[in-house]
Amino acid sequence: MSNATQSALRGSPREPGNQRAAFGGIEKSAVRTTADRPDFTAIQQSAEFRSLRRRLKWFVFPATAFFLIWYMSYVVAAAYFPEELARTVYGEINVGLLLGIGQFVTTVGLTTLYVRFARRHIDPRVDEIREQAGESDR
Repeated sequence: MSNATQSALRGSPREPGNQRAAFGGIEKSAVRTTADRPDFTAIQQSAEFRSLRRRLKWFVFPATAFFLIWYMSYVVAAAYFPEELARTVYGEINVGLLLGIGQFVTTVGLTTLYVRFARRHIDPRVDEIREQAGESDR
C-alpha cells in the first residue's frame, strides 16, 4: 500500500479535533462486522448454497460455451471464407450481414433466457437462503 493510501486511511491531520478520521469521513468501525450480520462463511459452506451454485453453473457454462463457439465460428468464417460470407441473399444483404445480426439476436436471446432462468430457479432459492440467514430484504 502506498504512503498516500495509508495516510488517507489514517485520516488527514488537518482535521481539527479528530486526528483519526478515516478517508472520506467514513470511520473504520463502520466497516467492521457486527453481531446482526449474517455469517457469510457458514452460508457459503451450506448445502443449499452449494446446490444453488451448482444449478447456476449448469446454465451459465453451457450458455457461455455455446456463445463463444458461435462467435469464434463467425470470426473464423469472416477471416478464412470471405467469399462465402459475401454471397448475396437478397438485394444488398449478404450472408455475413445476416450472421453478424445473428450475433446480436443470440446475445438478446441468451440474456432473455438467463433472466427467465434466474427468476424461476435462482431468485427463489436466494430468498430462501437469505431467510435462513436472518437477512431481510434491503
